[in-house]
Amino acid sequence: MTTVDLADPPVTNPFTGTTDLPRTSEGWAQLVTPDGRLHPDVDADRDALGRLTRDLYRGMRLARRLDDEAFALQRQGELGLWLQCRGQEAAQVGSVAAVRADDYVFPSYREHAAALWRGIGPADLLRQWRGVAHSGWDPEPYSFHIYTLVLAAQLLHATGYALGVQRDGSDTVVVTYFGDGAASEGDASEAMNIAAVNAAPMVFFCQNNQWAISTPTASQTRTPIHRRGAGFGLRSEWVDGNDVLAVYAVTSAVTEHARSGHGPAIVEATTYRMGGHSTSDDPTRYRTDDELAAWRARDPLARVEALMRAEGWSDEAFLDGIQAEADELADRTRRECLALEAPDLADAFATVLADVPPLLREERDAFVAYRASFLD
Repeated sequence: MTTVDLADPPVTNPFTGTTDLPRTSEGWAQLVTPDGRLHPDVDADRDALGRLTRDLYRGMRLARRLDDEAFALQRQGELGLWLQCRGQEAAQVGSVAAVRADDYVFPSYREHAAALWRGIGPADLLRQWRGVAHSGWDPEPYSFHIYTLVLAAQLLHATGYALGVQRDGSDTVVVTYFGDGAASEGDASEAMNIAAVNAAPMVFFCQNNQWAISTPTASQTRTPIHRRGAGFGLRSEWVDGNDVLAVYAVTSAVTEHARSGHGPAIVEATTYRMGGHSTSDDPTRYRTDDELAAWRARDPLARVEALMRAEGWSDEAFLDGIQAEADELADRTRRECLALEAPDLADAFATVLADVPPLLREERDAFVAYRASFLD
């Protein structure tokens, strides 16, 4: 059996030059305050940090614009369903930007910002939600698996994949996203235990957005989710999920921890789902206006904008350029969505089995003949 030395020193984070990050009174790692002030302990080249911040901001802004356009398309009847990531852009962009392009990602169903960062386009992101395909893209070119709608199932898939790359001798790390609701599933505990016992090279990234549909986190667990990791033997981190630089730093550290053979890690990113669970949900039935207002004041995009202004990392030309790019993405999203056509149902018969047997061929022919019997 593979064992992990839990006394292994944590990997130094990329911004402070130490083995830890500044913490809030709640215990979260945080580098940028909600009003956009950089923590004085941050010891990094300011020009390099400014370039990174601008790149992360661009990813967040584009993700929000795509998200808003997809929401509008659903309300106009062009999508059957949509699950917004509004409010969670820092958690997603900060984490996916911190891992290598060949590190393999297993998302749940709300990771649009992470998918966009990996190069997955609007048509692929919307195909499943328009109801024209069971999934949207080929995972291999992006090292980004298709969305998983069954809560926590992707954690077991990710663990199996991580065991595979480990046995291949690869230095790939596997990252899997899940929410606070999925953390309550048995699959989550099984995956963490199997990963820990085998020192799997993976990162469990929990976006705690406070609500599992209408069930608050406080009704699911008595302790912070990341604390479960220690019980299984995972390195555990807690981060302000609306602070993109802190998320980037923590994810960088735990990814290299896993890559170095020290075993898996879990990150709990405390964030907030500003919209409903999905477009079929009415969040006003279970949460208050005051709660929403408090979290809107912690908006991850506004925080980065304030930081860039304070540090002189942006100007009007930069912001105008991002706005133009976002508007272009919104236009592309709409065009590509409306161009998605439903597949020919007869084609489904060819994808049931690799070799189509005679009986299935007869059923296909009967269906085609039946369909042809109708008048146009």
